[in-house]
Amino acid sequence: MTSAFEHKSTVEEIRTHFDANVERFSNLETGQVAAIDSLVHMDVLTTAAQAVNPGATNVLDLGCGAGNYTLKLLQRFGDTPPERVTLVDLSRPMLDRAVARLAEAVPGVAVEAVQADVRDFDFGESRFDVAMAAQCLHHLRGDDEWEAVFSKIFRGLTPGGSLWIADSLAYHQPQVHRMMWERWGRYLEKIDGPEYRDRFFAKVEKEDTPRPLSWQLDLMRRVGFAGPDVLHVNSRFASFGGTKALPVSSVQNRTAPSTNA
Repeated sequence: MTSAFEHKSTVEEIRTHFDANVERFSNLETGQVAAIDSLVHMDVLTTAAQAVNPGATNVLDLGCGAGNYTLKLLQRFGDTPPERVTLVDLSRPMLDRAVARLAEAVPGVAVEAVQADVRDFDFGESRFDVAMAAQCLHHLRGDDEWEAVFSKIFRGLTPGGSLWIADSLAYHQPQVHRMMWERWGRYLEKIDGPEYRDRFFAKVEKEDTPRPLSWQLDLMRRVGFAGPDVLHVNSRFASFGGTKALPVSSVQNRTAPSTNA
């Protein structure tokens, strides 16, 4: 029996593609141009992450690319950035660029760069205060992979920690999916014409297996995330996130009246 995803790109093919496109992902002012509202997603996601976890000390960036999201997040913390950042990506050239950019922008932050598939990364237990995944998770294939990765991220977060995702979407209804695909096509044409659109669509068809937003929100709730909250949606792209709720005892201790009055 053959896999439903056997025609999709292998991990090695995806790695090779990103190895060759470091420059395209290295501009904080333009973001990922082919993604609609790329800068809006980066802005609202990093603002929400800092607002929910203002005292974060350990940040994880999954599929970090050249480091745009981490750089933007660290800007949100001003003079008191997190102590440690862990970058995970398939591409070593992407990681090298991200590390160099972070060293220049925030030299006091400890950076660990891990070349790995997110499916294989060891998230540990209660390790990270904030996890981000931008334009990364759509490379997951079957339901089992999606659930396993979301569950591992949840376990890897500290109590009260948060996960923030910006990614492309599929739609449940074929007519709506086709409509959104056509809208995206018109957007890509405006960037660099029909040939660019067709090349990009061919790459997406080969590499990506996105899921509907409602499906991902349900999955987040199922593995334990509180919320989640949707930050921004436009056509085939959304940003959203949720928190790993504090234990009941911790919440009670925070809200209990003082006995020292």
